[in-house]
Amino acid sequence: MRTSLTLGAMLAAALAGGCTSFQALTPIPVMPWVTDRMEDKYVHQNDKRTPVMPPIRDGFPAPRCQDEPSEQEVLRAMPRVARGVPYAYEEFRDDIEIHCELLVDKIDPPRFFPLVGPAQLHHCHWKCTVFYTETVQSSYPFPVRSKKRRVEVIYIDKDHLHQFVGHDPEAQKAASKEHFVN
Repeated sequence: MRTSLTLGAMLAAALAGGCTSFQALTPIPVMPWVTDRMEDKYVHQNDKRTPVMPPIRDGFPAPRCQDEPSEQEVLRAMPRVARGVPYAYEEFRDDIEIHCELLVDKIDPPRFFPLVGPAQLHHCHWKCTVFYTETVQSSYPFPVRSKKRRVEVIYIDKDHLHQFVGHDPEAQKAASKEHFVN
């Protein structure tokens, strides 16, 4: 009886106060920009990963860098707009135009990569020029608006690996089939 009363008193004291008092039910304010940072971290994970492609087969033309960066990739790579304070200082980007040009398209000789094995690194470097109108405005203490035409240059690497299985055509064909089946 005495031990059950002691355990009951300890449990009541733990639940009644201190660090554990209904904190799980208390809402915690979250700033609006936190969700944007979490989205960039978890949704766009593949932006900085290097894909592994099937081997380059002998007798076929070498692959070219044809997939230029998407508008979303370029805009995510740009410096962020200042968060500002509503009505006191706000910054916007309007009339966005993006032009991409290929700078480097080369394939390195085969070498060993950890977790991949023998592979060839295919370098695809892009220069993306972004033209936009920057608008800075304030409504307090008196209304002010400034519009300027801006240009940003963003360099994006879309490197990827090609498996290397040797110069045997049958091994290359088998590796290509295996890559597309999985």
